[in-house]
Amino acid sequence: MKTATAPLPPLRSVKVLDQLRERIRYLHYSLRTEQAYVNWVRAFI
Repeated sequence: MKTATAPLPPLRSVKVLDQLRERIRYLHYSLRTEQAYVNWVRAFI
């Protein structure tokens, strides 16, 4: 069975890390999770 999900809203920013932060905040992740993900992405780009 397929579950319907609402489409994500369009991103406002053009910078990759800002887009990442937007999505994480939209998904209601914790601040520490946001920081960890941003630091991980910084290390690999």
